Amino acid sequence: MTRIALGLAYRGQDYLGWQSQPGGRTVQDRLEAALSRFADEPIRTVCAGRTDSGVHALNQVVHFDTVRERELFSWVRGVNRYLPADIAVQWSAMPGDSFHARNLARRRRYAYLLLESPVRPSVEFGASGWVFRPLDLSAMQAAAALLVGEHDFSAFRAAECQALSPVKTLYSVHIGRRGAYWRFEFEASAFLHHMVRNLMGVLLAVGQGGRSPAWAGEVLASRSREAAAPTFAPDGLYFLGPRYDEPLALPTHTPAMDWLPA
Repeated sequence: MTRIALGLAYRGQDYLGWQSQPGGRTVQDRLEAALSRFADEPIRTVCAGRTDSGVHALNQVVHFDTVRERELFSWVRGVNRYLPADIAVQWSAMPGDSFHARNLARRRRYAYLLLESPVRPSVEFGASGWVFRPLDLSAMQAAAALLVGEHDFSAFRAAECQALSPVKTLYSVHIGRRGAYWRFEFEASAFLHHMVRNLMGVLLAVGQGGRSPAWAGEVLASRSREAAAPTFAPDGLYFLGPRYDEPLALPTHTPAMDWLPA
């Protein structure tokens, strides 16, 4: 039995999230079906971070065990042969039998792509969020600075979140712009259910002038979901992948990442 790790990129627009469901319209269901056909045996996978319906990934990491012996490049090209066009394996590795995609992840990264325009998205529909009011970068940066660190993020947690603790460490929030597109990047020890989308809701309320930057700190301190802004749309949310200890030498960048505006 060999443990294989894969890096996966996918558009989440047509799927009900990562986690397997009875209807089969999830990324996990499609990946496991493709793996099972290629390996000619039932395959079950474990991912680094479960994504919600409509959320994309550029370097989702999964692991699985198999008795089949294949060249590493075959686990990329061979599996991709059986995957739909909006899901593709990016790389494969053999990190050892003790590797665990979820439990060994030290940090996780997300990016949110946002269009600021009087006109709604068209060709980028489903791949980008949208606001029509101008955003204030300095105000959003000031608000984000109040959220960085180890905190109880209950105010940014979905009601159905199953995490054992709301205390997480948000290491950084980076906000940049290229043309009409904004990119918000978040790195944390882990994220609560809907946490990034709820953070986006607060940052955009500040950026559009509806709230002061100090309000972000007040929301955080309240530990109440009712104190925060509405959950923002999933369309522009991308899981950039996990970070592992350096000796594992697993890729942290995929060609798909170069598509996302900096």
